[in-house]
Amino acid sequence: MIIALASPCVATSLDEGLDKIDRFLSEAAAQGAAVVCFPEAYLPGLRGVGIDVLPFGPAEHAKVLKVVGQLARTHAVATILGTERLTEAGRQIAAYVFDAEGRIQGYQTKTQLDPSEDQNYVPGNTRQLFEIKGMKFGVAICHEGWRYPETVRWAAVRGAKIVFHPQHTGSDHEGVRLTQWGAVDNPYYYEKAMMCRALENTIYFASVNYALRFQEAATSLIAPPGQCQAYLPYGHEGLLVQEIDLEKATGLLAGRYAPGRYEEDR
Repeated sequence: MIIALASPCVATSLDEGLDKIDRFLSEAAAQGAAVVCFPEAYLPGLRGVGIDVLPFGPAEHAKVLKVVGQLARTHAVATILGTERLTEAGRQIAAYVFDAEGRIQGYQTKTQLDPSEDQNYVPGNTRQLFEIKGMKFGVAICHEGWRYPETVRWAAVRGAKIVFHPQHTGSDHEGVRLTQWGAVDNPYYYEKAMMCRALENTIYFASVNYALRFQEAATSLIAPPGQCQAYLPYGHEGLLVQEIDLEKATGLLAGRYAPGRYEEDR
């Protein structure tokens, strides 16, 4: 199976963002990718992190889902789009999954918000497993994959071979410029957490960040033993296309999870 991770800069307009999705899907299709994942809340952008979020009401939401569905069908590539879900309770951070015919398989909402996100979003309360060409996968969004490993294990114990991890860590305005993946003196723990999520479940973990001037983690693919298989250069817009061996994603350690042994002794 060939997968692709798209790392764009922050979109300055809805049309620009859709054009970039079109370009990345075209590049991914040319390289044989079956599925492409985009970063957290790519359209309209993540609120509360110092970027100009695009206007995004029901009309814009409907347009994005319609156009991305058409693009997925045109390029015959399944697509995981980081966006928002609009509900009566408020906005949710979500990842919509389109199959290669442009149909929406479903969506995964962010169920574990960072405290700083409470003022802009409400959490979801369900999780979903997806399947593309026989490959089962889950989605854990940013904060979930860093601090709530159970969101990744939820998918792994149900047969997921890979968990996609749309994220936004870093800034275009200030921060530390990283130079070496997983370096000991890296001030952020995010890349080390990626390794843990793959290793502790024996699955692939695919983390997808924006191309930011001061990225705090690279767009990366981690193999089941916990090694970084490949990553994109910090701060550069690009597409990471990689072949994964589904037989190596055994889910061995996730399968040994025994929740019944954690019952309280009364």
